[in-house]
Amino acid sequence: MIRTLFSVVTLSFQEANEVAGYRARAVYDTRRGSEPNPWPCFTGRGILRSKGKGNRMLALLIAAKALLVLYGLTATILFLCQRRILFRPDRTTPDLTRAGVPGARTMIVTTPDGLALLAWHLPPARESDPVVLYLHGNAGHIGHRAFRLEQYHRLGWGALLLEYRGYGSNPGRPSEAGLTTDARAGLAALLAMGIAPSRIVLYGESLGSGLAARLATEQPVRAVLLESPYTSITDIARSRYPFLPVGWLLLDRFDSLRVIGNARAPVLVMHGARDRIVPVAMGRAVFAAAPDPKELWIAPHAGHIDLVEAGAMEAAANFVTRVSHAG
Repeated sequence: MIRTLFSVVTLSFQEANEVAGYRARAVYDTRRGSEPNPWPCFTGRGILRSKGKGNRMLALLIAAKALLVLYGLTATILFLCQRRILFRPDRTTPDLTRAGVPGARTMIVTTPDGLALLAWHLPPARESDPVVLYLHGNAGHIGHRAFRLEQYHRLGWGALLLEYRGYGSNPGRPSEAGLTTDARAGLAALLAMGIAPSRIVLYGESLGSGLAARLATEQPVRAVLLESPYTSITDIARSRYPFLPVGWLLLDRFDSLRVIGNARAPVLVMHGARDRIVPVAMGRAVFAAAPDPKELWIAPHAGHIDLVEAGAMEAAANFVTRVSHAG
């Protein structure tokens, strides 16, 4: 694709030179001057300095054509590759033994469309303790979040770390619709275990925050914890590619700002003030749109991937305790 793009642009400039050469040869034929340079674009006597407005206008039109072709091919490449950019799975099988958490086990979560998804399940210390449905970010797999399982175990919480389709060794290809189906299947699995909705905590990390926000509109739960949430993938794409009509091109939008206002549970938004991937302004916007009760926790020196080190887990545990007592 890149070779094709380079070839088209090169051909456009070659076309400009050939036309200029034809014009120069015409002048030579009529004036019987010296032999013209066949590549006038690359000399001081090129198209842009040739006599008459005709050559300059033709050069501008050809350059505009090259730019339009370049723009169109750029948009096409990004459209075709957008899911490879958004979803960055590690396709190896996560190893639960590396987590070193007693009582944790692997299980299979079956989706309505027939996919068997790997998940890690940790029972709570007591039947009254919270159980987290953990929805991770766009890269890696649950094996890279094994430390979170240890933290939930330390708190006495149960957890289900769900792996998405196309991630780890799971079948399928990731998409917004597919991951939403997976998240719903994870929630259904917890309910099928006999865990009451009032004990379930939805925890969404980065990309997973959009899934948690959506689930919170469909099922009342104890709390919704959003780590580094975005307003929408559309907004992020616009900030990265302001020269493209991303609103027309995007297949997966994850519009958290549109749905969070209908959340049926207390919401905690956690964000790093130095986040360069999802700006903290997006976290503040999600918080502003969320219904009460809600809290905003900002780590002043944290970025996108170090919120846990900055104290996010403690903030989450304190929030869940407060809303539990309030309920």
